[in-house]
Amino acid sequence: MKNSRRQFMILSAAGACTLALNGKVQAQAMVAETDPQAAALGYKADASKVDKAKYAKYAAGQQCSNCALFQGKADAAAGGCSLFAGKQVVGKGWCSAYAKKA
Repeated sequence: MKNSRRQFMILSAAGACTLALNGKVQAQAMVAETDPQAAALGYKADASKVDKAKYAKYAAGQQCSNCALFQGKADAAAGGCSLFAGKQVVGKGWCSAYAKKA
């Protein structure tokens, strides 16, 4: 009986660690410009490559790192975005949902 309880506890701990690490790995995945949601929002990993004719709302200086939806630090190379759950966007990126951080 002790062996089976011990094995259960070890396997339970290992499973919990695996789930926790898996969540962190998924949170670090980057949004691809080809992702359907990203494409619909006109997301570009480099804001300087935004099609200004298609997205007239874009203005120089707008980028993910100074957007209200960006969940990382202002000087971070990448961070989370409330539009792309579980994925990160490039700090120098841009999409049409840009809203200036207050």
